[in-house]
Amino acid sequence: MSETYKSAGVDIEAGEETVDRIKPLVKSTFNENVLSEIGHFGGLYSAKFEGYSEPVLVASTDGVGTKLKIAFAANKHNTIGQCLVNHCVDDILACGAKPLFFLDYFATGKLQPAIAEEVISGFAKACRENGTALIGGETAEMPSIYNQGEYDMSGTIVGVVERSKIVNGSNIKSGNVMIGLSSNGLHTNGYSLARNVLLNKFKVDDYVPELEMTIAEELLKVHRSYLGAVHPLVEKGLINGISHITGGGIIGNTSRVVKSPLEMKIDWNSWERQPIFELIQSVGNVAEEEMRYVFNLGIGMILIVDKLNADKVIEATKSESPKVIGEIV
Repeated sequence: MSETYKSAGVDIEAGEETVDRIKPLVKSTFNENVLSEIGHFGGLYSAKFEGYSEPVLVASTDGVGTKLKIAFAANKHNTIGQCLVNHCVDDILACGAKPLFFLDYFATGKLQPAIAEEVISGFAKACRENGTALIGGETAEMPSIYNQGEYDMSGTIVGVVERSKIVNGSNIKSGNVMIGLSSNGLHTNGYSLARNVLLNKFKVDDYVPELEMTIAEELLKVHRSYLGAVHPLVEKGLINGISHITGGGIIGNTSRVVKSPLEMKIDWNSWERQPIFELIQSVGNVAEEEMRYVFNLGIGMILIVDKLNADKVIEATKSESPKVIGEIV
């Protein structure tokens, strides 16, 4: 019997089926700037930036870490893609940019078109919600690299910001106010510690009264996008610094924009943490310092603003449950 690509573990027909399944999903994100069809060697996007006098491109690449393990265990794959897109959107929003287009990478040991379609449906949904186009990506089938039923993914986003409106923390000064926007639980960070703690006591489908939902439902909550609430404030010049709270927690991420000799004075009791953080801390006997280092603790994004603008910013972001959590000193 002669060897074939399929006998070696790569099913080209499954790949073709996957492309057929995702074509309408991807096309639903296209806008007038997308100049290519699905299947080209590259995605084409018009570089006409009407309304910008000096447009600057902003790019970022990320993944969702071991949050994927919860998706595998719960056999729920239609939200994890949303988390990836929103995470990337928030990263470039921290520079003041709005997204233009997104590219995905999806890799698995044995391609299952139905699961790939679910994941990519999440990409497409979040792209539509954020007004960005999913113009290309890669689906890779690599036998022996991934465990049965598992996959990995990453995303690259490209956005644009007017050069004069770039947010990089250079305008931050003593007396500025730190406004925290509420997270939706863990977002996409700290899952290795969370899984190590919680899955030693619970199964993913266990209902937990403190959470009012199952472990899987809590840990698969979609990472929030703050684009709609925050970008208009960037356009108005009301924001001096933005911190997207990912791995490294509030201090680690906000230190990227608050430079010495300035420091953050945070009131850690100024907001109420979601029950998931209390559960992780109590079940795992996790020290408070470690909690602050690993998790967002209920604050997904921090806006640093002039004190005189604080009330305007709080009013404009009320959909994100804003709280004054500290100041710059």
